[in-house]
Amino acid sequence: MSRFLNERLSALEAYVPGEQPGDKKYIKLNTNESPYPPPQSVINAVGEKELAELRLYSDPECRVLRTALAEAYGVRRENVFLSNGSDEILNFAFMAYGGRGAVFPDITYGFYSVFAQLYGIQAETVPLKSDFTLDAGAFCGRNSLVVIANPNAPTGLTLSLVEIEKIVSSNPDGIVLIDEAYIDFGAESAYRLIGKYDNLLVVQTFSKSRSLAGARLGFAFADGRIINDLEKIKYSTNPYNINRLTQLAGVAALKEAEYFNKNCKKIAETRGYVKKELEKMNFSVTDSKANFLFAKCPVIGGRELYLRLKERGILIRHFEKERISDYSRITVGSRDEMEEFLRAVREIIGGRV
Repeated sequence: MSRFLNERLSALEAYVPGEQPGDKKYIKLNTNESPYPPPQSVINAVGEKELAELRLYSDPECRVLRTALAEAYGVRRENVFLSNGSDEILNFAFMAYGGRGAVFPDITYGFYSVFAQLYGIQAETVPLKSDFTLDAGAFCGRNSLVVIANPNAPTGLTLSLVEIEKIVSSNPDGIVLIDEAYIDFGAESAYRLIGKYDNLLVVQTFSKSRSLAGARLGFAFADGRIINDLEKIKYSTNPYNINRLTQLAGVAALKEAEYFNKNCKKIAETRGYVKKELEKMNFSVTDSKANFLFAKCPVIGGRELYLRLKERGILIRHFEKERISDYSRITVGSRDEMEEFLRAVREIIGGRV
């Protein structure tokens, strides 16, 4: 780093995204992308005519997309915020609401700790239980910024809506952020509670279930005053944060609920199949409700499994954190991709199981 960098940032441990290698073609089961493309209508929405309009700025209010999203979810337009990926909302939330500290699980999405460090927020990490479930009671009565991914990443485990409401109601003087990036694969969203609690911020994304990871489109639901907070930060940093083409793709995607729901169902079915196959090989596998599995091989470590699969052209996600270093996060790809993955795993572990 240069000698000009702010001293406070010199020790920042940046988030490390999943590999996007260019050396050869891989079966990518490491970044939780959808194995299915967006429908043709979404592709058509970003046509040549619209490409020619790139000389113009995008609508900073995202009026058409915001209205369509509000109608799709049955909420008021003033309760919707749109962003350049859901990570931008997380960034804004830590910036806006972390003044009295933040609390989140010790094993969860890695960006939470990065944002806390970035803004000098005193963060407390609450250990998950030995089975990786979250103790809802440990997050009650905090009255600081509480951040919970539901389903959690990388475990894929969920909290019930009753548990989430318990946490929200017990923290009336702090924002409770529920990060629902993987909600459409089998969990229940908390967004319907925003009319009851003015301290609830529910964050979702078009990246996973709507096959638009590359478009960078996130959204949130909250009380209108929270939305105003986020808008204030947005207009103080990057008012044109969502480009013209992404807005068009988002509107088109909202009209294709049936297509995306079918894809989510296929992913869930494949997830169940692969879980059973791994368990036949004596893997420990959590009961994931996301578009990935979290599994531990009985005979080789997580890093070795990752490296040996990579040699065979298959990428999974390995984490160095001690408590989960023997686990692997495996994106649920297409059925054919997962058969290739299972075949490779059987070859790697051989007769050792």
